[in-house]
Amino acid sequence: MAGPFDFFVVFAEMRTGSNFLETNLNALEGVSCLGEAFNPHFIGYPNKTEILGIDQPRRDADPAALIRAIREAPGLGGFRFFHDHDPRVLDLCLDDPRCAKIILTRNPVESYVSWKIAQATGQWKLTNVKRRKDSRIAFDGMEFEAHVAKLQEFQVFLLNRLQVSGQTAFYVAYEDLQDVEVMNGLAMFLGVEARLEALDDSLKKQNPSPLSEKVANFADMERALSGIDTFNLTRTPNFEPRRGPAVPTFVTGAKAPLLFMPLRSGPEAEVRRWLAALDGVPEETLPSQMNQKALRQWKRRNRTHRSFTVLRHPLSRAHAAFCSMILPRGPGTFADIRKTLRNVYKLPIPGGEPGEDYDLAAHRKAFTAFLEFLKANLAGQTSVRVDGHWATQAATLQGMAQFSLPDMILREEEMPELLPMLARVAGCKTAAKPESAPADRPFSLAETYTREMEELAEQIYQRDYVIFGFGPWAEGRG
Repeated sequence: MAGPFDFFVVFAEMRTGSNFLETNLNALEGVSCLGEAFNPHFIGYPNKTEILGIDQPRRDADPAALIRAIREAPGLGGFRFFHDHDPRVLDLCLDDPRCAKIILTRNPVESYVSWKIAQATGQWKLTNVKRRKDSRIAFDGMEFEAHVAKLQEFQVFLLNRLQVSGQTAFYVAYEDLQDVEVMNGLAMFLGVEARLEALDDSLKKQNPSPLSEKVANFADMERALSGIDTFNLTRTPNFEPRRGPAVPTFVTGAKAPLLFMPLRSGPEAEVRRWLAALDGVPEETLPSQMNQKALRQWKRRNRTHRSFTVLRHPLSRAHAAFCSMILPRGPGTFADIRKTLRNVYKLPIPGGEPGEDYDLAAHRKAFTAFLEFLKANLAGQTSVRVDGHWATQAATLQGMAQFSLPDMILREEEMPELLPMLARVAGCKTAAKPESAPADRPFSLAETYTREMEELAEQIYQRDYVIFGFGPWAEGRG
């Protein structure tokens, strides 16, 4: 008699113990967990080229083909899936009641610290304790907020989809992984007869010391976490409060009751400098990196506050994202996505930093190819996430609205007139005009522009063009 499921998916994140869970699943006779089958940067494992005869290009072209191969393979097969894996796979799994859902969670503070240590040491698995590498990490409050926000968003999404489809999942906490009875309960849930007598001992816990010994600025971490409800840090399957993902990027005036809600790849730096100049303070001292609780407290203290965001023309914004996050290499850029765009989507960008041979013609070709990628990416046809730097501004504003709507939505070209006016409304007697954003490098959009780019942008960002009334960039220059 066939079991209740044809295949399974383990929803997890980096540093949650998914490797250990996979190892014990594979120890069950008839069960095969095939790694990160839909990681956009590799297939299964970094050193593999295919799964069940399907290579990465075929998987990227037709993810359902790999799902079919897993279903049809002998035994019960499955894979691990993280929030930034191919989003097209989610519907294939979540809409199928013959797909078993396993949800693995871990305290976000512990997973964040473990992730930072793995980044510092380069050690992502440990099988021999004699080879263990150690490192103390620096806790970054804003980075942690972003880490928690991603976990919250994905957990809430999974919970809602399972609820509306009348399904349930098998929930496993990191601590449960050491309980052989829980693992055998998972086997029972999957409908397999095999049971474990003992847990696999080939993988070792990499960082067994307490957090106070792993975090160099532990006191700073305690202060940063003091405003967060600790119950929400460990709640499964969703975290509360359900914060909007953009909240940690919001910036307030040092004294002026102004709240800037930035849209990525917009004139963020120019607005921040303008806000700092209003109160005559260094830019780095502007209050930011706040969670919802802290921002609500700020709003209560500044009862006459005004909030705003700044729109940028979609074509100009896409070019800024390309020139700042994809084309260059170095800290703050998207190295993994860049590599995938070159190797999988064949974007004609240099392997290293653009050199003298990267001329205007090469830039036009590369940026046009990036726009072609965005057309597929925003349509849900690629394995790469839709990042905030190039998501539609309409969708980003809807995300902000989960926490708060801006009082004023400006366009970049309106900043010199409307930002000083907004400052005066908020009680600032004098307010200079903000600076204009510098031209993108290595080539400005004015140099790069072609009508083909405009037509592509209108197709990609039709929603922004219609909702916000954007005209052709060439006519209004953004």
